[in-house]
Amino acid sequence: MPLSSARQSFSRLAYRGLAALATAGRDRLLAPMLLALALMLPLGGATAWADGPDLIFKKSTVWKMLTPDHKLAVYGIDDPVVSGVACHFTTPEKGGLGGFFGVSEEVSDISLSCHQTGPISFNEKFEQGDVVFSERRSLLFKRMQIVRGCDEKRNTLIYLVYSDKLIEGSPKNATSAVPVTPWGGGEAQRCADWLKR
Repeated sequence: MPLSSARQSFSRLAYRGLAALATAGRDRLLAPMLLALALMLPLGGATAWADGPDLIFKKSTVWKMLTPDHKLAVYGIDDPVVSGVACHFTTPEKGGLGGFFGVSEEVSDISLSCHQTGPISFNEKFEQGDVVFSERRSLLFKRMQIVRGCDEKRNTLIYLVYSDKLIEGSPKNATSAVPVTPWGGGEAQRCADWLKR
């Protein structure tokens, strides 16, 4: 069983068990603490997605003796609206106890590279800054997002990755450009024709 699946199963069992203990009311002092702990446990861990990105590989950066190491993880996604474009991003993942339980706030250092992988075609119209992919980067309030735009003059798709918080976001970001070019003798579409106005 992969570590993320084991962590997800453990989180679900712990959540159910702690919630049952807390609501049983056997100990008036212990019940509120157990309920608070149950609410803090994520149901999927920080890196578990149902239909999320494809994990390409992980590389340890800081060794931890009894808990998971700090890692860099490389993921790949396909643009859901633009066929023929794939993006790869690298994100740090904290280890230690906080990383194991999915409660650590991840840093905002995320790199991004997007490329044409086949003939580019648009499945539907989109707006400048539409979200391509989003994931939680902390237990509360912080998200990493990959958004898409169109440089109409240069017929180029622009992808931007950044993180935001409810109160204060991070200025750290990365941008990748994918020129919409012909593939295999076909004529290239214009991304400007697919923008919502």
